[in-house]
Amino acid sequence: MTSTGRPLALVTGASSGIGLELARQFADNGFDVVVNAEDARLDGAAAELRGTGAEITPVRADLRSADGVEHLYSAVRATGRPLAAAALNAGVGQGGAFLDTDIADELEIVDLNITSTLRLAKPVLQDMIAGNGGRVLITSSIASTMPGTYQAVYNASKSFLQSFAEALQSELRDTPVTVTSLMPGPTETDFFHRADMDDTRVGASDSKDGAAQVARQGFEALMKGESRVVAASVGTKVQEAVGKVVPDRLKAEAHRKMAEPGSASHEKE
Repeated sequence: MTSTGRPLALVTGASSGIGLELARQFADNGFDVVVNAEDARLDGAAAELRGTGAEITPVRADLRSADGVEHLYSAVRATGRPLAAAALNAGVGQGGAFLDTDIADELEIVDLNITSTLRLAKPVLQDMIAGNGGRVLITSSIASTMPGTYQAVYNASKSFLQSFAEALQSELRDTPVTVTSLMPGPTETDFFHRADMDDTRVGASDSKDGAAQVARQGFEALMKGESRVVAASVGTKVQEAVGKVVPDRLKAEAHRKMAEPGSASHEKE
C-alpha cells in the first residue's frame, strides 16, 4: 500500500500538449503522477493537475542528456513506490529541408525522441519486470508510417520508436508488463510552432485533433493492454489504413505537399 493508496505513473513531456493531457488522464483515473519536462511551464502544469486531488511530483530535467534521464529516474525511485505505468512521451520536431536545417536541431530530435526513450525505458521495464507488472506507453506517431519530406529526421525518429515498441511487445509477451504505442496524427499543440512549421499546410491547418482526445484514447488503450492506438480522429485512422497500401514514394510526395515551407500560403492561392 502506498502513502496515498493510489498507483504511481510517470509522464514525460508533461508541461503541455499531449503529455499534459496524459498526466491529466492518469490523475483523473486514480493515479498519483510524477511529471517531467525541461521548461518552466511544468510548475504551472503540476499546480493545475493537483486540482484533481492526485499527488503530483514535478521533476524538471532535460532528457536530451544522460544526466537528465538519471536525475528523473532517481526522483522516481526516491518516492519508494513502484511505477504502475509510464508514458514516455517527450519529443521534439524540426521542419524544413534537411540541407537547410541546423544539424544541432536534428541531433536534438535524435537525443530526445530516440536516445532518451531508450535510456528511460531500460530501468522502467527492468523495475516493472522485477515488480511483476506495469504498463508502458510510447508516443510514436502516424508520421512513423511515411517518409517525412521536410521532416526527414523527425519521421525517422518516430519510425524508430514504432519499431522499438513493437519489438518490446514481442519480447515481453509472456510477462505481466505491456507496451502500447500511441500514434497521433496532427494534433493541436505547440509542436508545429516550435518546429518552425507555422507556414506549412499541416502547421496552419485548423483540422488538427485535440490533445485531450488523443490522450484519452492513448490512456484507454494502455489500460486495456492494447499494442497500439491510432488517435484520435477518423481522418487519422483512415490515413494510417491507406498508408498500408500506398507506396513509400507516393507517401513521401504527399508529405511534401503538407510539410513544405510556405505551403500554407500556397493553399490559400
